[in-house]
Amino acid sequence: MSAEPPPERVVARLRPHARSLVRPAVFVLLVMAAGGFGFGVFQAQLAWLNVVVAVLVLLLLVVGGAIPLVRWMSQRYVVTTRRLVVVHGLGTRTRQELLHSRGYDVTVRRRGLQGLFRSGDVLVFPGDDPAVVLRDVPHADLVVAVLHDMVEAYEARRRHREPDWDEIVGGAERPGWGDVRP
Repeated sequence: MSAEPPPERVVARLRPHARSLVRPAVFVLLVMAAGGFGFGVFQAQLAWLNVVVAVLVLLLLVVGGAIPLVRWMSQRYVVTTRRLVVVHGLGTRTRQELLHSRGYDVTVRRRGLQGLFRSGDVLVFPGDDPAVVLRDVPHADLVVAVLHDMVEAYEARRRHREPDWDEIVGGAERPGWGDVRP
């Protein structure tokens, strides 16, 4: 009689801390102010300078504002009841999945101002494979606690469904095995 495992549910959806968008936002404001100043200075002058200023402003807005925003939006971490999913990349999307059933070690690394914002890099070590890094995750300690709980919950379900090594070796003397004879 095998019990069907519970359906997979999403526990958390995460992105890197939004603090990384402060610099691009300030840059966009400065470029817009400089562009407005440039249009004001060259308005009565040559018309082609306005075109140059407009093209330069647009180029700087794309490089300094839109690309960092799209890069931030392209990184996503999803914790479900069965696995951890890491998705990142602009041109080439990379998706990594770590099953809680395999078990893994989790560590938090904090640099610079991450401690002040309670964020950090969550390093997940899945055995012999290279570490998977969840960069600059908000509430990093809570994320680590949830990952530990997910692995422990899977282990508890596994132990409840399957006999452990002592029960297999102990044979018929163990309660719950009945009259099993070789």
